[in-house]
Amino acid sequence: MGEGFEGRRALETARRLGAVASGDEIRAVYEREAPAYDRGQWIPERLLLGRLRRRLLTRASGRVLEVGIGTGVNLPFYAPRCPIVGVDLSRPMLERALARAYRLGRQVVVEVVDGEALAFPDRSFDTVVSTLTLCTTPDPLRLLREMGRVCRPTGRVLLMEHGLGTRPLVNWLLHRLEPGQLAKYACHLTRDVAVLPPQAGLRVLNQERWLFGVLALIEAAPNHLPG
Repeated sequence: MGEGFEGRRALETARRLGAVASGDEIRAVYEREAPAYDRGQWIPERLLLGRLRRRLLTRASGRVLEVGIGTGVNLPFYAPRCPIVGVDLSRPMLERALARAYRLGRQVVVEVVDGEALAFPDRSFDTVVSTLTLCTTPDPLRLLREMGRVCRPTGRVLLMEHGLGTRPLVNWLLHRLEPGQLAKYACHLTRDVAVLPPQAGLRVLNQERWLFGVLALIEAAPNHLPG
């Protein structure tokens, strides 16, 4: 309880000061939230997110790295032939991902790793995935650059992220709701996720916007040359 309380108090302080939560603070949040995380996401997953995950992850192939795998909610949507490596800051979330993989009869390798400092060689994976992670990571551009670094030149970076939408009224509401989300989940509602991949050196091949533009499905490729 102490670590969770301290993590939340630190996030509330960061929100008041306009700061970004650190990796340790984010880890504390999701260690606290892990036991109830899937129950809390059940309604949005059934209404829309599950369909968007399926739509995105049918494009995954070869050796897959998922950054911010969490409880493994994406695992049912990968092709059975894809070997999967998943990383996350939170060990309790990874334990739930392993339990989900066992129920699905899937093999997955998981590691406690900071997505902004991936412990993999360059060009190691055919597909690199992030879903609903850019909203939380302290430096989203650094995370995207790391995803591009470990992706093979002919590979794909697949993103399902949320942030600013395409309607002024929706964005006004997101700004109003953001302080509470930052305090509870270290979640930024107003990052402009659609512009981040090009800024991180990725080539955007396809982009779809959903829910007034708040949700973005992005297929991108690294800019490094083959060889």
